[in-house]
Parts: sequence; C-alpha cells; structure tokens
Amino acid sequence: MEHIEETAPEVADAIHGEIEREENGLEMIASENFASRAVMEAQGSVMTNKYAEGYPGKRYYGGCEHMDTVEELARERALEIFGADHVNVQPHSGTQANMAVYFSVLEPGDRVLGMDLTHGGHLSHGHPANFSGKLYDVQHYLVDEETGRIDYEGLAEQAQEFEPDIIVTGASAYPREIDFERLGSIADEVDAYHLADIAHIAGLVAAGEHVSPVPHADFVTTTTHKTLRGPRGGMIMCDDEHASGVDSAVFPGTQGGPLMHVVAAKAVCFNEAQTDEFDEYQAQIVENSRALASVLKDDGWSLVSGGTDNHLVLVDLRDEPITGKDAEEALEDVGITVNKNTVPGEEEPPTVTSGIRVGTPALTTRGMGTEQIERVGSMISRVLSNIDDESVKQEVADEVETLCDEFPLYPDLS
Repeated sequence: MEHIEETAPEVADAIHGEIEREENGLEMIASENFASRAVMEAQGSVMTNKYAEGYPGKRYYGGCEHMDTVEELARERALEIFGADHVNVQPHSGTQANMAVYFSVLEPGDRVLGMDLTHGGHLSHGHPANFSGKLYDVQHYLVDEETGRIDYEGLAEQAQEFEPDIIVTGASAYPREIDFERLGSIADEVDAYHLADIAHIAGLVAAGEHVSPVPHADFVTTTTHKTLRGPRGGMIMCDDEHASGVDSAVFPGTQGGPLMHVVAAKAVCFNEAQTDEFDEYQAQIVENSRALASVLKDDGWSLVSGGTDNHLVLVDLRDEPITGKDAEEALEDVGITVNKNTVPGEEEPPTVTSGIRVGTPALTTRGMGTEQIERVGSMISRVLSNIDDESVKQEVADEVETLCDEFPLYPDLS
C-alpha cells in the first residue's frame, strides 16, 4: 500500500477504510464474498499490463504466451469442475456473459421468457430498464406468492402461449433449489433455447450442493465471485454447437481486450474450487443458511418459501411496521450488512422494498459455523424487533465486534 499512499492518498484512505469495514463487520449480502489472498494477488499482478485480444493461440497482439497459459488453465479447470463442453472465461461480468449469449442466438425483437425481478430474477433477465428488456420482446414468469416457489406448471403453460426463443432460468433472490431438468424440458417442449444463470449458486453447483444445469441447458452463465469466492467477473459454458457463436459474441461482439489479471485470478479461484476444503465450505454455507432460517423463523419472522435450500434467506417484512430500507439501515448501524430486497407481490418501490436478503457465504468464509450463525440470527432478530432502541443496538454492536475479533478476515492487512 505504500505506493498508493504516496501517489494517491485519498484512494489509500478509502482502501484502508474498506479493509476496516470488512474486518469489523458481518457481511451478509448474499451476492458478496471474500476472495483469498491468492486470488487478490493474481488480480493485482502485472497481468493487468497486457492486451490479449482474441483467444489462446489466436491473439491479435504479440507477447501473449503467459496470457495464453493462464487463460488455458482457467478454461481447463472450469471444464473439469462443471463438466461442460465449452467455456469462455473472458466476460467481464455476469450481465456481459448473458449479453453475449443473447447476441449469439437472438435478433432484436426475439422473445425472452425470464423470472420477474421482484420475484427473484435479475435485471439482465429482461427487465425494462436493462438492455435485455429494451432489445427483446420479454415476458416474465412469477413464483407462487403463497408458497414462494417457482410454479413450474404455470411456467410451462406460459411458455406454450408465449412461444419464447429463449427461456432464462436462475435467480438472484430465490432461496430454494431450482429444478433445471424440468426447466430444460419446458424449453424443449416449445423449441426454445435454455439459458441457466447460476451466478449466485455456482459454488454450490461446483461442490454438488445444488443440482447442475449443465446437462439441461444450452448455455450456463455465472459470475466468478459470490459463492465461487473468486474475482469479480463472468463466464459462459455451452454445448459444442454454440461454442463458436459464443466466442464471437464475447470478442469481438461485446468486448475488446480481456482483463487478463482477472482471468489469471479466475484460474486461481478454479484451482481452489477443486479441493476437498472447498466442497466442505460449500456444504457449510448451506448448513449455516438453514440454521439462520431456523432462528429467524423461530423468532416469528416470515420467510419467503418458509426457509432455504441454498445460501440465502429472504425475509418478508410486510407484517411488520418496518420496510426493507428501515431494516437494512438499522442493521448497518450495528455492523451487520444486508440488502433491502423485493419480495413476491411487492408494492413498495425498489428503493424501499418490503424485505431483506440475507446470505451466509461471507461469514462462512471467515470460518463461522452454525453456532455463530445462530448468534447472528438472534442479533438480527433483536435489532429488527427494537429498531428504535439505541441501547439494544449498542449491545448488538458490541457483540458484532466481539464476533469479528474471534474470526479475523485479513489479519495481515488490518
């Protein structure tokens, strides 16, 4: 950090502040995690200096032999983990991975069927504010508001009526296991492509804690952070028949030079994901999530779908005198970071919402097990039940500090 402190002290201050925030708070945003020092070293390496437009062995610049090495390693390891035919590790993000898939098989105005954002979907699954909602003719499917689960029969009927060109599955706020085989069958019945976006659950899929969509989808996209615990970035897996189209849609279709320092960090991440320790870690994420759900449910909080099968819990606050925004701010006051989130049947604007999304990956990365997660669940419950009681909030803030001290994150950086 000495070089940043000398040349850009304001940036150094912000980085130090973020280190302190992560070290001294409980990170429970379901889409966030902590990368290993090895991943961060790769991402902060000299690989950032090199242009490498094109693909290994077919670059448009000279001097790419080491770039080829790390990209091939990333590709080989991803294929070993997920069992796909083909992989492209160059997308800068999950949304750009989805964009490349769309561009590889769709024309503007083609029909897209994806999960509604307020029911757990993602902006890039056809939301009108996103490019995907502007370029394509989109319909959204919903979860059953009573059960909080995907209505597969209703989705099949909707697909028959709408006749989409592609069905987008996967979610950003859905706490239950997704039946990708059933969804693949629905897509086959209407002669639609099937894109499974596993950005949130990729780590669980890699470790066998969630069924894989790879055998049941034409395309599988993911981010490489979240449960995979790697660098921020995206990835596309597909059948061999779509490989050329996907690669062309990534470069030159939607991106120029790949971020080779990030690709190198992806190779490190995938190496970590092939260990027994990673499998145990993913199993602990799910166990911790279920423990969190149990505590919150026992304390009387309403959970969308009544519980969880994966890494997150979605709390429905509509029976309470608080909003998602209120809950997020109160928990942040005591050092617990969650995000306000829409719930099925949402009536509040997205800046307010009626729920919060709470995840366990980051705390599991710190080494916390069910005993600690149950303590955290109790803290959350006490804050939300006493949202204006400063004495209760101070007590919880002290407990947060103690717990963070017990499970240091980056002790050599603090």
